[in-house]
Amino acid sequence: MTVDPHSLLRSLFDAAVASALPSVCVPPHLPEPPARGRTVVIGAGKASAAMARAVEEHFPAPVEGLVVTRYGHEVPCRSIEIVQAGHPVPDEPGLKAAERMLDLVSGLSEDDLVLCLVSGGGSSLLPLPAPGLTLADKQAVGRALLRSGATIQEMNCVRKHLSAIKGGRLAAAVAPARLVTLLISDVPGDDPGVIASGPTVPDPTTFAEARAILAKYRIDAPASVVKHLEAAEHETPKPGDPVFERTVTRLIATPQDALEAAAAVARRHGVTPVILSDRIEGEARDVGLVHAAIARQVALRGQPVEPPAVLLSGGETTVTVRGEGRGGRNAEFLLSLAADLDGHPGIWGLACDTDGIDGTEDNAGCLYVPEMAAKAAALGISARRSLEANDGYGYFRELDGLVRTGPTLTNVNDFRSILILPHDTVQA
Repeated sequence: MTVDPHSLLRSLFDAAVASALPSVCVPPHLPEPPARGRTVVIGAGKASAAMARAVEEHFPAPVEGLVVTRYGHEVPCRSIEIVQAGHPVPDEPGLKAAERMLDLVSGLSEDDLVLCLVSGGGSSLLPLPAPGLTLADKQAVGRALLRSGATIQEMNCVRKHLSAIKGGRLAAAVAPARLVTLLISDVPGDDPGVIASGPTVPDPTTFAEARAILAKYRIDAPASVVKHLEAAEHETPKPGDPVFERTVTRLIATPQDALEAAAAVARRHGVTPVILSDRIEGEARDVGLVHAAIARQVALRGQPVEPPAVLLSGGETTVTVRGEGRGGRNAEFLLSLAADLDGHPGIWGLACDTDGIDGTEDNAGCLYVPEMAAKAAALGISARRSLEANDGYGYFRELDGLVRTGPTLTNVNDFRSILILPHDTVQA
Protein backbone atom coordinates (compact mmCIF):
# COMPACT_ATOMS: atom_id res chain seq x y z
CA MET A 1 0.00 0.00 0.00
CA THR A 2 1.37 3.40 -1.03
CA VAL A 3 -0.14 6.81 -0.31
CA ASP A 4 0.16 10.15 -2.08
CA PRO A 5 0.10 12.54 0.92
CA HIS A 6 -1.00 15.59 -1.06
CA SER A 7 -3.91 13.83 -2.77
CA LEU A 8 -5.05 12.09 0.39
CA LEU A 9 -5.09 15.25 2.50
CA ARG A 10 -7.06 17.09 -0.14
CA SER A 11 -9.53 14.22 -0.54
CA LEU A 12 -10.14 14.23 3.21
CA PHE A 13 -10.95 17.93 3.13
CA ASP A 14 -13.16 17.55 0.07
CA ALA A 15 -15.12 14.75 1.79
CA ALA A 16 -15.62 16.89 4.87
CA VAL A 17 -17.01 19.75 2.78
CA ALA A 18 -19.19 17.46 0.64
CA SER A 19 -20.89 16.03 3.73
CA ALA A 20 -22.19 19.50 4.61
CA LEU A 21 -23.32 20.75 1.21
CA PRO A 22 -26.88 22.10 1.39
CA SER A 23 -27.95 19.97 -1.58
CA VAL A 24 -27.16 16.94 0.60
CA CYS A 25 -28.22 17.99 4.09
CA VAL A 26 -31.25 20.25 3.55
CA PRO A 27 -33.80 17.95 1.76
CA PRO A 28 -34.07 15.26 4.48
CA HIS A 29 -34.98 17.88 7.09
CA LEU A 30 -37.62 19.94 5.30
CA PRO A 31 -40.91 20.23 7.23
CA GLU A 32 -44.38 19.49 5.92
CA PRO A 33 -45.90 22.47 4.11
CA PRO A 34 -48.75 24.29 5.83
CA ALA A 35 -52.29 23.08 5.13
CA ARG A 36 -53.29 26.72 4.77
CA GLY A 37 -51.24 29.86 4.64
CA ARG A 38 -47.91 30.90 3.13
CA THR A 39 -44.40 29.50 3.40
CA VAL A 40 -41.90 32.30 3.92
CA VAL A 41 -38.19 31.47 3.69
CA ILE A 42 -35.66 33.66 5.49
CA GLY A 43 -32.07 33.10 6.51
CA ALA A 44 -28.51 34.30 6.85
CA GLY A 45 -25.04 32.83 6.54
CA LYS A 46 -22.40 31.73 4.11
CA ALA A 47 -24.50 28.70 3.13
CA SER A 48 -27.90 30.41 3.15
CA ALA A 49 -28.19 30.98 -0.62
CA ALA A 50 -27.32 27.37 -1.40
CA MET A 51 -29.76 26.27 1.30
CA ALA A 52 -32.46 28.41 -0.32
CA ARG A 53 -31.78 26.76 -3.68
CA ALA A 54 -32.16 23.33 -2.05
CA VAL A 55 -35.50 24.42 -0.56
CA GLU A 56 -36.78 25.60 -3.93
CA GLU A 57 -35.77 22.32 -5.56
CA HIS A 58 -37.31 20.01 -2.93
CA PHE A 59 -40.10 21.77 -0.99
CA PRO A 60 -43.49 20.53 -2.27
CA ALA A 61 -45.26 23.91 -2.12
CA PRO A 62 -44.73 27.50 -3.30
CA VAL A 63 -42.21 29.53 -1.31
CA GLU A 64 -41.21 33.18 -1.08
CA GLY A 65 -38.73 35.09 0.98
CA LEU A 66 -35.29 36.60 1.42
CA VAL A 67 -31.91 35.35 2.61
CA VAL A 68 -28.62 37.21 3.02
CA THR A 69 -25.20 35.72 2.31
CA ARG A 70 -21.60 36.87 2.09
CA TYR A 71 -20.35 38.56 -1.07
CA GLY A 72 -19.34 35.89 -3.57
CA HIS A 73 -21.47 33.16 -1.94
CA GLU A 74 -24.65 33.85 -3.88
CA VAL A 75 -26.63 31.15 -5.71
CA PRO A 76 -29.43 32.17 -8.10
CA CYS A 77 -32.93 31.28 -6.92
CA ARG A 78 -36.33 31.63 -8.56
CA SER A 79 -38.66 32.93 -5.85
CA ILE A 80 -36.36 33.56 -2.88
CA GLU A 81 -34.43 36.82 -3.06
CA ILE A 82 -30.69 36.58 -2.42
CA VAL A 83 -28.95 39.61 -0.86
CA GLN A 84 -25.16 39.83 -0.54
CA ALA A 85 -23.57 41.68 2.36
CA GLY A 86 -20.36 42.16 4.34
CA HIS A 87 -18.56 39.57 6.47
CA PRO A 88 -16.81 39.51 8.93
CA VAL A 89 -17.33 43.27 9.25
CA PRO A 90 -21.03 44.11 8.67
CA ASP A 91 -22.19 46.72 6.17
CA GLU A 92 -25.23 48.71 5.02
CA PRO A 93 -26.68 46.04 2.66
CA GLY A 94 -26.75 43.59 5.57
CA LEU A 95 -28.50 46.13 7.76
CA LYS A 96 -31.13 46.83 5.09
CA ALA A 97 -31.66 43.09 4.52
CA ALA A 98 -32.23 42.55 8.25
CA GLU A 99 -34.79 45.36 8.32
CA ARG A 100 -36.63 43.87 5.35
CA MET A 101 -36.52 40.40 6.91
CA LEU A 102 -38.25 41.63 10.05
CA ASP A 103 -40.90 43.36 7.93
CA LEU A 104 -41.41 40.19 5.88
CA VAL A 105 -42.26 38.01 8.90
CA SER A 106 -44.22 40.57 10.91
CA GLY A 107 -47.98 40.17 10.86
CA LEU A 108 -48.07 36.49 9.84
CA SER A 109 -50.83 34.23 11.15
CA GLU A 110 -50.89 30.85 12.85
CA ASP A 111 -51.59 29.27 9.45
CA ASP A 112 -48.25 30.42 8.03
CA LEU A 113 -44.89 28.66 8.08
CA VAL A 114 -41.55 30.44 8.33
CA LEU A 115 -38.55 28.37 7.29
CA CYS A 116 -35.33 29.94 8.60
CA LEU A 117 -32.00 28.84 7.05
CA VAL A 118 -29.06 29.63 9.31
CA SER A 119 -25.35 28.97 8.89
CA GLY A 120 -22.03 30.39 10.02
CA GLY A 121 -21.46 34.04 9.22
CA GLY A 122 -25.10 34.89 9.80
CA SER A 123 -24.32 37.12 12.76
CA SER A 124 -22.28 39.61 10.72
CA LEU A 125 -24.80 39.41 7.88
CA LEU A 126 -27.73 40.52 10.09
CA PRO A 127 -26.26 43.67 11.67
CA LEU A 128 -29.47 45.44 12.64
CA PRO A 129 -28.50 47.67 15.58
CA ALA A 130 -30.57 47.93 18.74
CA PRO A 131 -32.38 51.26 19.20
CA GLY A 132 -29.93 54.06 19.92
CA LEU A 133 -27.01 52.36 18.15
CA THR A 134 -25.62 52.75 14.65
CA LEU A 135 -24.00 50.39 12.18
CA ALA A 136 -20.72 52.23 12.78
CA ASP A 137 -20.98 51.42 16.48
CA LYS A 138 -21.38 47.72 15.73
CA GLN A 139 -18.56 47.76 13.17
CA ALA A 140 -16.17 49.31 15.70
CA VAL A 141 -16.96 46.73 18.36
CA GLY A 142 -16.86 43.90 15.82
CA ARG A 143 -13.40 44.85 14.55
CA ALA A 144 -12.06 45.10 18.09
CA LEU A 145 -13.46 41.70 19.05
CA LEU A 146 -11.99 40.07 15.94
CA ARG A 147 -8.50 41.28 16.88
CA SER A 148 -8.82 40.58 20.60
CA GLY A 149 -8.66 36.79 20.67
CA ALA A 150 -12.23 36.52 22.00
CA THR A 151 -14.00 33.21 21.41
CA ILE A 152 -16.95 32.96 19.05
CA GLN A 153 -19.23 32.47 22.08
CA GLU A 154 -17.96 35.70 23.62
CA MET A 155 -18.25 37.66 20.38
CA ASN A 156 -21.80 36.47 19.82
CA CYS A 157 -22.87 37.31 23.37
CA VAL A 158 -21.89 40.91 22.70
CA ARG A 159 -23.46 40.90 19.24
CA LYS A 160 -26.79 39.67 20.62
CA HIS A 161 -26.98 42.53 23.09
CA LEU A 162 -26.25 45.17 20.46
CA SER A 163 -28.85 43.78 18.05
CA ALA A 164 -32.52 44.17 17.22
CA ILE A 165 -32.74 40.77 15.49
CA LYS A 166 -30.31 38.31 17.12
CA GLY A 167 -30.59 36.36 20.36
CA GLY A 168 -34.14 35.13 19.68
CA ARG A 169 -35.54 38.49 18.60
CA LEU A 170 -36.27 37.21 15.08
CA ALA A 171 -38.39 34.40 16.55
CA ALA A 172 -40.35 36.97 18.53
CA ALA A 173 -41.13 38.80 15.29
CA VAL A 174 -42.27 35.58 13.58
CA ALA A 175 -44.81 34.58 16.28
CA PRO A 176 -47.55 33.38 16.11
CA ALA A 177 -46.58 31.69 12.80
CA ARG A 178 -44.96 28.25 12.91
CA LEU A 179 -41.15 28.55 12.76
CA VAL A 180 -38.74 25.82 11.64
CA THR A 181 -35.02 26.64 11.71
CA LEU A 182 -32.48 24.52 9.83
CA LEU A 183 -28.94 24.98 11.15
CA ILE A 184 -25.56 24.19 9.64
CA SER A 185 -23.25 24.41 12.63
CA ASP A 186 -19.92 26.21 12.50
CA VAL A 187 -19.33 26.46 16.25
CA PRO A 188 -17.68 24.19 18.82
CA GLY A 189 -20.38 22.27 20.64
CA ASP A 190 -23.11 23.00 18.03
CA ASP A 191 -25.01 25.33 20.36
CA PRO A 192 -27.92 26.77 18.33
CA GLY A 193 -27.72 29.92 20.46
CA VAL A 194 -24.19 30.58 19.19
CA ILE A 195 -24.64 29.75 15.49
CA ALA A 196 -25.17 33.16 13.80
CA SER A 197 -25.89 34.55 17.29
CA GLY A 198 -29.09 32.51 17.58
CA PRO A 199 -31.70 34.74 15.92
CA THR A 200 -34.51 32.20 16.38
CA VAL A 201 -33.61 30.43 19.65
CA PRO A 202 -33.67 31.42 23.34
CA ASP A 203 -30.68 33.39 24.62
CA PRO A 204 -29.39 32.51 28.11
CA THR A 205 -26.72 35.25 28.04
CA THR A 206 -27.18 38.68 29.59
CA PHE A 207 -26.22 42.33 29.26
CA ALA A 208 -23.96 41.88 32.29
CA GLU A 209 -22.02 39.13 30.50
CA ALA A 210 -21.64 41.32 27.41
CA ARG A 211 -20.21 44.14 29.55
CA ALA A 212 -17.82 41.71 31.21
CA ILE A 213 -16.50 40.48 27.86
CA LEU A 214 -15.68 43.99 26.69
CA ALA A 215 -13.93 44.61 29.98
CA LYS A 216 -12.01 41.32 29.80
CA TYR A 217 -10.48 42.23 26.44
CA ARG A 218 -10.11 45.92 27.33
CA ILE A 219 -12.19 47.00 24.37
CA ASP A 220 -12.77 50.73 24.23
CA ALA A 221 -16.33 50.72 22.89
CA PRO A 222 -18.15 53.81 21.58
CA ALA A 223 -20.00 55.79 24.25
CA SER A 224 -23.36 54.80 22.76
CA VAL A 225 -22.49 51.11 23.14
CA VAL A 226 -21.39 51.57 26.75
CA LYS A 227 -24.60 53.43 27.52
CA HIS A 228 -26.76 50.78 25.85
CA LEU A 229 -25.12 47.89 27.69
CA GLU A 230 -25.28 49.68 31.03
CA ALA A 231 -28.97 50.53 30.61
CA ALA A 232 -29.67 46.83 29.99
CA GLU A 233 -33.20 47.47 28.70
CA HIS A 234 -35.19 44.97 26.64
CA GLU A 235 -33.26 41.80 27.47
CA THR A 236 -33.21 39.03 24.85
CA PRO A 237 -35.95 36.35 25.04
CA LYS A 238 -34.98 33.60 27.48
CA PRO A 239 -35.74 29.85 27.63
CA GLY A 240 -39.40 29.33 28.40
CA ASP A 241 -40.57 32.51 26.70
CA PRO A 242 -43.95 31.97 24.95
CA VAL A 243 -42.53 33.27 21.63
CA PHE A 244 -40.79 29.88 21.24
CA GLU A 245 -43.89 27.70 21.72
CA ARG A 246 -44.32 27.04 17.96
CA THR A 247 -40.65 26.78 17.03
CA VAL A 248 -38.60 23.76 15.95
CA THR A 249 -34.82 23.82 15.54
CA ARG A 250 -32.94 21.15 13.56
CA LEU A 251 -29.19 20.70 13.26
CA ILE A 252 -28.67 19.37 9.75
CA ALA A 253 -24.85 19.39 9.40
CA THR A 254 -22.12 19.60 12.03
CA PRO A 255 -18.32 19.60 12.32
CA GLN A 256 -18.45 16.06 13.72
CA ASP A 257 -20.32 14.89 10.60
CA ALA A 258 -17.54 16.37 8.47
CA LEU A 259 -14.80 14.68 10.49
CA GLU A 260 -16.60 11.33 10.25
CA ALA A 261 -16.84 11.71 6.46
CA ALA A 262 -13.10 12.38 6.25
CA ALA A 263 -12.37 9.43 8.55
CA ALA A 264 -14.27 7.11 6.22
CA VAL A 265 -12.09 8.21 3.29
CA ALA A 266 -8.93 7.64 5.32
CA ARG A 267 -9.99 4.08 6.16
CA ARG A 268 -10.60 3.33 2.49
CA HIS A 269 -6.97 4.31 1.83
CA GLY A 270 -5.65 2.05 4.60
CA VAL A 271 -4.92 4.95 6.96
CA THR A 272 -6.17 4.84 10.55
CA PRO A 273 -8.10 8.00 11.48
CA VAL A 274 -8.01 9.47 14.98
CA ILE A 275 -10.65 12.13 15.59
CA LEU A 276 -9.14 14.24 18.36
CA SER A 277 -12.16 16.53 18.79
CA ASP A 278 -14.73 18.49 16.83
CA ARG A 279 -14.61 21.42 19.25
CA ILE A 280 -11.00 22.50 19.72
CA GLU A 281 -10.62 26.13 20.74
CA GLY A 282 -7.78 28.32 21.95
CA GLU A 283 -4.94 30.25 20.34
CA ALA A 284 -4.21 28.78 16.91
CA ARG A 285 -0.46 28.73 17.53
CA ASP A 286 -0.93 26.80 20.79
CA VAL A 287 -3.23 24.28 19.12
CA GLY A 288 -0.58 23.85 16.41
CA LEU A 289 2.03 22.94 19.02
CA VAL A 290 -0.23 20.33 20.58
CA HIS A 291 -0.98 18.71 17.21
CA ALA A 292 2.73 18.66 16.38
CA ALA A 293 3.50 16.92 19.68
CA ILE A 294 0.85 14.25 19.10
CA ALA A 295 2.05 13.71 15.52
CA ARG A 296 5.61 13.17 16.78
CA GLN A 297 4.37 10.66 19.34
CA VAL A 298 2.65 8.69 16.58
CA ALA A 299 5.68 8.88 14.26
CA LEU A 300 8.33 7.99 16.85
CA ARG A 301 6.52 5.74 19.34
CA GLY A 302 3.44 4.42 17.55
CA GLN A 303 1.20 5.93 20.23
CA PRO A 304 -1.74 6.28 20.50
CA VAL A 305 -1.85 4.62 17.08
CA GLU A 306 0.64 3.08 14.66
CA PRO A 307 1.29 4.84 11.35
CA PRO A 308 -0.10 5.16 8.75
CA ALA A 309 -2.53 7.38 10.63
CA VAL A 310 -4.19 10.75 10.34
CA LEU A 311 -5.13 13.09 13.16
CA LEU A 312 -8.41 14.88 12.47
CA SER A 313 -9.83 17.81 14.38
CA GLY A 314 -12.34 20.62 14.04
CA GLY A 315 -13.50 23.61 16.01
CA GLU A 316 -12.59 27.27 15.92
CA THR A 317 -9.31 28.64 17.14
CA THR A 318 -8.49 32.30 17.68
CA VAL A 319 -5.61 34.55 16.70
CA THR A 320 -4.47 37.42 18.87
CA VAL A 321 -2.97 39.78 16.31
CA ARG A 322 0.40 41.17 17.31
CA GLY A 323 2.18 41.51 13.96
CA GLU A 324 1.40 43.12 10.62
CA GLY A 325 1.32 39.95 8.51
CA ARG A 326 -1.55 38.31 6.66
CA GLY A 327 -3.26 35.08 7.45
CA GLY A 328 -6.31 33.50 9.04
CA ARG A 329 -6.45 31.12 11.95
CA ASN A 330 -5.81 28.01 9.81
CA ALA A 331 -2.65 29.52 8.33
CA GLU A 332 -1.52 30.45 11.84
CA PHE A 333 -2.20 26.94 13.15
CA LEU A 334 -0.26 25.28 10.35
CA LEU A 335 2.59 27.77 10.56
CA SER A 336 2.97 27.00 14.26
CA LEU A 337 3.00 23.27 13.47
CA ALA A 338 5.57 23.80 10.69
CA ALA A 339 7.84 25.84 12.96
CA ASP A 340 7.74 23.16 15.64
CA LEU A 341 8.17 20.13 13.34
CA ASP A 342 10.97 21.85 11.39
CA GLY A 343 10.93 19.31 8.57
CA HIS A 344 10.38 16.20 10.72
CA PRO A 345 10.14 13.38 8.14
CA GLY A 346 6.91 11.53 7.52
CA ILE A 347 4.47 14.20 8.74
CA TRP A 348 2.21 16.27 6.48
CA GLY A 349 -0.63 18.60 7.36
CA LEU A 350 -3.60 20.51 5.98
CA ALA A 351 -5.70 23.13 7.76
CA CYS A 352 -8.61 24.81 5.98
CA ASP A 353 -11.87 26.56 6.73
CA THR A 354 -14.73 24.56 5.24
CA ASP A 355 -16.33 27.74 3.88
CA GLY A 356 -13.35 28.18 1.55
CA ILE A 357 -12.15 31.43 3.14
CA ASP A 358 -9.52 31.51 5.89
CA GLY A 359 -10.28 34.73 7.74
CA THR A 360 -10.40 37.52 5.16
CA GLU A 361 -7.90 36.10 2.66
CA ASP A 362 -8.48 34.41 -0.71
CA ASN A 363 -7.45 30.92 0.40
CA ALA A 364 -9.30 28.21 2.29
CA GLY A 365 -6.16 27.41 4.24
CA CYS A 366 -2.75 25.85 3.74
CA LEU A 367 -0.87 22.61 3.11
CA TYR A 368 2.35 21.67 4.94
CA VAL A 369 4.92 19.18 3.66
CA PRO A 370 8.16 18.23 5.46
CA GLU A 371 10.29 19.46 2.54
CA MET A 372 9.15 23.01 3.26
CA ALA A 373 11.75 23.49 6.00
CA ALA A 374 14.66 23.08 3.59
CA LYS A 375 12.95 25.13 0.88
CA ALA A 376 12.21 27.95 3.32
CA ALA A 377 15.81 27.99 4.51
CA ALA A 378 17.02 28.26 0.91
CA LEU A 379 14.70 31.23 0.37
CA GLY A 380 15.71 32.92 3.62
CA ILE A 381 12.23 32.45 5.12
CA SER A 382 11.75 31.63 8.79
CA ALA A 383 8.60 29.94 10.06
CA ARG A 384 9.20 31.33 13.54
CA ARG A 385 9.68 34.91 12.32
CA SER A 386 6.57 34.59 10.16
CA LEU A 387 4.65 33.35 13.19
CA GLU A 388 5.76 36.35 15.23
CA ALA A 389 4.36 38.56 12.47
CA ASN A 390 1.09 36.59 12.16
CA ASP A 391 2.09 36.02 8.52
CA GLY A 392 1.02 32.47 7.78
CA TYR A 393 -0.42 33.54 4.43
CA GLY A 394 2.88 35.06 3.31
CA TYR A 395 4.92 32.04 4.44
CA PHE A 396 2.81 29.43 2.64
CA ARG A 397 2.36 31.63 -0.43
CA GLU A 398 6.14 31.72 -0.93
CA LEU A 399 6.28 27.93 -0.56
CA ASP A 400 3.30 27.15 -2.82
CA GLY A 401 1.34 25.89 0.15
CA LEU A 402 -1.88 27.90 -0.14
CA VAL A 403 -5.08 25.90 -0.68
CA ARG A 404 -7.59 27.79 -2.81
CA THR A 405 -11.11 26.46 -3.34
CA GLY A 406 -13.25 29.57 -3.65
CA PRO A 407 -16.49 29.72 -1.64
CA THR A 408 -17.73 26.20 -0.91
CA LEU A 409 -21.28 27.39 -0.09
CA THR A 410 -21.29 25.64 3.26
CA ASN A 411 -19.57 26.12 6.61
CA VAL A 412 -18.88 23.57 9.34
CA ASN A 413 -15.87 25.45 10.69
CA ASP A 414 -12.20 24.57 10.58
CA PHE A 415 -10.86 21.25 9.34
CA ARG A 416 -7.40 20.03 10.33
CA SER A 417 -5.70 16.81 9.23
CA ILE A 418 -2.18 15.75 10.20
CA LEU A 419 -0.97 12.71 8.24
CA ILE A 420 1.78 10.44 9.60
CA LEU A 421 3.23 7.83 7.23
CA PRO A 422 6.05 5.29 7.42
CA HIS A 423 8.72 6.03 4.83
CA ASP A 424 7.98 2.96 2.70
CA THR A 425 4.31 3.91 2.20
CA VAL A 426 4.92 7.34 0.65
CA GLN A 427 4.21 7.51 -3.07
CA ALA A 428 6.95 9.42 -4.89
